[in-house]
Amino acid sequence: MQVDQIFTNINPVNPTKLEDGLEAMFLEEMLKYCGASKSGGGFSGGPGEEQFSSFLTREYAGLMAQKLDFGFGSVLSKGGKCG
Repeated sequence: MQVDQIFTNINPVNPTKLEDGLEAMFLEEMLKYCGASKSGGGFSGGPGEEQFSSFLTREYAGLMAQKLDFGFGSVLSKGGKCG
């Protein structure tokens, strides 16, 4: 049985982009629980606000990930071992 190679040209992943993405996902999960609360009263967005609040949370997390460094890159370069 012959198995052909499926992927002939795989581009290497940019480690910095990977680190920022991982940090953004981490921050997004944190902000879901401790981020900005929903507004109430006459100025609340209702169902629309509920639908699109995740987009705002994702943007906040992305901006924070660009400014903060949690050191995930050093952990990844060590093979996931801390210390």
